[in-house]
Amino acid sequence: MQHKPVLVTRSSLPDLEEYVEEIKPIFDSAWLTNMGPVHQNFEQQLESYLKVPNVSLFCNGHLSLFIAIKALRLSGEVITTPFSFASTTHAIADNGLRPVFCDIAPDTYTLDPQKIESLITRHTTAIIPVHVYGNVCNIEAIETIAKKHHLKVIYDAAHAFGVEVNGEGIGNFGDISMFSFHATKVFNTIEGGALTYRDAGLKDLFYNLKNFGITSPINVEDIGTNAKMNEFQAAMGICNLRHVDKEIEKRKKVVERYREHLENIPGIKLNPKQQGVKTNHAYFPVIFDKEVFGKSRDQVADELAKENIFVRKYFYPLINDYECYRSIYSSKATPIAKKIAAEVVTLPLYADLPITIVDEICQIIKK
Repeated sequence: MQHKPVLVTRSSLPDLEEYVEEIKPIFDSAWLTNMGPVHQNFEQQLESYLKVPNVSLFCNGHLSLFIAIKALRLSGEVITTPFSFASTTHAIADNGLRPVFCDIAPDTYTLDPQKIESLITRHTTAIIPVHVYGNVCNIEAIETIAKKHHLKVIYDAAHAFGVEVNGEGIGNFGDISMFSFHATKVFNTIEGGALTYRDAGLKDLFYNLKNFGITSPINVEDIGTNAKMNEFQAAMGICNLRHVDKEIEKRKKVVERYREHLENIPGIKLNPKQQGVKTNHAYFPVIFDKEVFGKSRDQVADELAKENIFVRKYFYPLINDYECYRSIYSSKATPIAKKIAAEVVTLPLYADLPITIVDEICQIIKK
């Protein structure tokens, strides 16, 4: 008898009673949005947890990134990766900038620093690298390039909540880092996002840009938008933050079980372990080399689906193969990203995934 569908992810939630207790003051005050006390409390807690000097909250990760780009007054071209979620490139294009796609490193799936400089022109103003699956970009190399060419760096850290490099929070690197708190992430506020940054002078600007550019009852200084995180989202964040370390520990056990089964199988490549990086076990990507393994990624996904187990081809297709971009770009220019996109799946991974299901998934793959 087949079990219930096993999805690639499942949202972590606090006990209902805990959340109800957290939102009671919202009902008492009727202060539902516009950066209320719950919002402010959550912001402070995140600064402590992420080990960063400044946090600004937003209604979702995409608008966080959009506003980060807008706030730095970028122009011209921005170098980024095609191996990411649509949001990364859309946020660049929606700001009237030209995305320039750079290929990725075959080991971490993040932007390859050795290929960045050849793409820099007099129109380049920034680099937007992406920490993928919780894997950290080559931060030192990117910083060296950015300083040499006087470029801004905004990290898309949507996958990297809680990740640390040699004890330092991942949100401290570059000019700005963006985090997503979408329901599918390691840490969620249902929907939500944040920017972390060293320059405290950005705080007021971010505040204004997420609130229509309004600076006083009679002044509107910028063309802003509505990207405020409401009090109910912030309350969910406060609840989930209490449990996130335990959730990550549970995810680690799932990852370790996958590794026990799948390491050292010819034709299967697993996510790398990075030296000095405290990861968050955000995703478990597996690359299938059909020539060696004998089955393609798509065939493996189909076999698992027959057993009600659903993986995700993540990221596929590449952004430079999207219909809205492919008339301008060619994915042939990023061959490593194209190859990985054709061979990768992320297997089910969430805190409460039973180990017996992990065993079943691996047995199907082994067969």
